[in-house]
Amino acid sequence: MQHTSVLLRETIDLLNVKPDGIYVDGTLGRGGHAGALISKLTTGHLYAFDKDEQALKESAVNLADCLDKVTMIHNDFRSMKEELHQFGIEEVDGIMLDLGVSSPQFDDPERGFSYRFDARLDMRMDQSQEKDAYQIVNGYEMNDLVRILKDYGEERYALSIARAIVRRREQAPIETTFQLVDVIRSALPDKELRKKGHPAKQTFQALRIEVNDELGALEKGLDDALHLLKKGGRCAVITFHSLEDRIVKNMFRSYSTAPFVEPRLPIKAEQMEQASFHLVTKKAVEAQADELEMNNRSHSARLRVIEKK
Repeated sequence: MQHTSVLLRETIDLLNVKPDGIYVDGTLGRGGHAGALISKLTTGHLYAFDKDEQALKESAVNLADCLDKVTMIHNDFRSMKEELHQFGIEEVDGIMLDLGVSSPQFDDPERGFSYRFDARLDMRMDQSQEKDAYQIVNGYEMNDLVRILKDYGEERYALSIARAIVRRREQAPIETTFQLVDVIRSALPDKELRKKGHPAKQTFQALRIEVNDELGALEKGLDDALHLLKKGGRCAVITFHSLEDRIVKNMFRSYSTAPFVEPRLPIKAEQMEQASFHLVTKKAVEAQADELEMNNRSHSARLRVIEKK
C-alpha cells in the first residue's frame, strides 16, 4: 500500500541527526521517516514504536536492508521511557513523532477509520485492545457522547448528534461506519449538509481519539520524550489537527520558558535559573507547495522542534 511520509525532509533536517546517535521513532507507521533517519546513521541505532502490529510487519519489509540499525517495539510511544530502560537506554539524541492515523490505516476499509468505506465500527490502532468505536457508539451515556464530540471533535452539533445516536441504537445497534454516517446526517440541519466537507468528519475524529486515547498518550509520551533527551538532543513532532498542535505548542513553550523571578528580588542575571530547552522552530513548519500538490494529507500537517540545552 503506497504511503507518502509528510514533512519528511524538514523533519530529518531539523533533527540534526548524528551518525553515531541513538534515536527514537515513536510512531513508526510504514517506516518512511525511520528509513530516512537510518540512512544518516553509521554506528547509531533507531528504536521504533508502533502499537499497530500490521504497521510493524510492513515496516520490517520496507526497512529490510537496514534492520541491523533498528529495533521495533510493539507498544504505544507513551511507554517509550519504560521500554527503553529495558534496553539499558537512559537518554537519546533525538525523538520524532508523526501523530494521528496513517494513510494506510485510513485507506484500509476493514479498520473502520474512514467514513469513505462501509465497515464495522472499529478505529483501534492496536487491534489487541478491547475498546473500539462500536462500544463507544452503542454503550456510552449520552452526556459522555456529547463530551467527546465537543472536546475531541469540536463539533458544534454534538448534542443533536448524540441524541440521534441514542435514539437509533434504541431500535438496533449501530454497527457500521455508513450506519453512523446516516445517523449523523439525520441530526444536522440542511445548511450544514450543503457545506463543503464531509458532515461526519468531526464525529469520526472524536471517536478515533477516544478509542485510542490519543491526547492522553501525547501528553505523557511527549513529557517522557523531553526527559529522555541528551544535552543537544532534539524532539520533532508532526501534528494534524488543532487539539494535538495545542498540546505540543504549550508543552514546548513551557519547557523553553525560564521560571518566573520576582523582578524586585536582589538576584543577579547569572544567578537566575534558565530554561533547559530552546525552540528550534519559533513557528510551526508547514509543507511546501510541491508537497502540498503531491500529498493531500500534508495540508493540515504542522511540525514543531525543540532542543535540550
